[in-house]
Amino acid sequence: MPTEKTSLLVFGINYAPELIGIGPYTAGLAEEMAARGHRVRAVVGQPYYPSWRVQKRAGRAWQSGTRGGVEVTYCPLYVPRRPTALRRLAHYASFAATAALPLARAIMREKPSAVLAIAPSLAAVPVAALAAHIAGAPLWLHVQDFEVEMAFATGMLSADTRLGRVARNFEKSVLLRGDIVSTISQKMCQRLDVVGVDRERIMELRNWANHAERIDRADSAEIRREWGLEGKTIALYSGNIAAKQGLEVVVDAARALSARRDLVFVICGEGPNREELEARAEGLGNVVFRPLAKEEQFAEVMKAADIHLMPQVAGAADLVLPSKLPNMLASGKPVVATAAAGTGLANEVMGCGLVVPPGDAAALARAVEKVARDRELAEALGAEGRRRAGTRWAMDLMANRFEKRLGRLVAEQAQMPISDKSEAMPAR
Repeated sequence: MPTEKTSLLVFGINYAPELIGIGPYTAGLAEEMAARGHRVRAVVGQPYYPSWRVQKRAGRAWQSGTRGGVEVTYCPLYVPRRPTALRRLAHYASFAATAALPLARAIMREKPSAVLAIAPSLAAVPVAALAAHIAGAPLWLHVQDFEVEMAFATGMLSADTRLGRVARNFEKSVLLRGDIVSTISQKMCQRLDVVGVDRERIMELRNWANHAERIDRADSAEIRREWGLEGKTIALYSGNIAAKQGLEVVVDAARALSARRDLVFVICGEGPNREELEARAEGLGNVVFRPLAKEEQFAEVMKAADIHLMPQVAGAADLVLPSKLPNMLASGKPVVATAAAGTGLANEVMGCGLVVPPGDAAALARAVEKVARDRELAEALGAEGRRRAGTRWAMDLMANRFEKRLGRLVAEQAQMPISDKSEAMPAR
């Protein structure tokens, strides 16, 4: 039975052309639904991640156009150069404010079948919830990370302060608003259950290996020549350089292995903590910093790694499942992650990489050295990672699940009596 086509309104702060993080997945899902015949519109923030600088775009502050079959409106927003708790709150609030009018116009021009709100940013979700209520459409809330708990884990916000308590209560109230609340791992689904989201509303919707085919075909020789690292064993971190990654442990592990001339740690990325990290690595000949890979070179950079590094601060491993993991696995190279045993991240990496305690530079150094030394182990771990990327992290699998559940959600809403719809205010 063919899936009934819907009108989907997507609302999120991050979107393409951002190359990493949440943006590519929000855009990828929107474009896939458009390719399947659904009408898809998106109201999103101006691209700024991971450099925390707005990408220059000629023309008006609000810009609209079509990208990948999706009608996209980019909204201006405040982007702090060095985000703190209050500055980040202002950042999210600015998007909620500037996106409110485009969102209102979108629902007045054409009633959506459903509204899909992406968190982060939780601060903007009430705007999406109000839009869904006015349109009489269900709200699907997709949680990419638990931003309040992450702020606690990284020390950006203290849980026992008044602001911390307000933030936690706000997070809970927002999470309870969704008719469907999806997130990207089983452990994160369990956290939604603990918060109080009805179990029948919770759904796992993973990110996917969005460059798997390109990575499989990629040749890394040119990248290695460009980096001057032919013949070296490369331990690569590629992504955002911020507090939650805990990249200090990578530099400290490199220091422990500085006597090895054949092993190089490459940190390829941008973010608010890059300058601080470069200062920490000063004088280390086995640490190389590179800019974030451009879209056309991404697959080659991922393939250039002999070992992928997945650091994460203590307490963060069940608050987010890093979006870079699926593409790491698709590269067919082993992963070395820092995560506590039994966490979601540790469970995903076990069998296709090694896991060491967060913050333990000596253990990280030993794990990297072990994989670098044992080629047979590295090949076995990498092969299992590639297999998982094609089964657990396939785009078609995730898109099919989303499309099927979206169809059910829209059908359920259509069958709901009008009186029930008017009473179903977004707050619970």
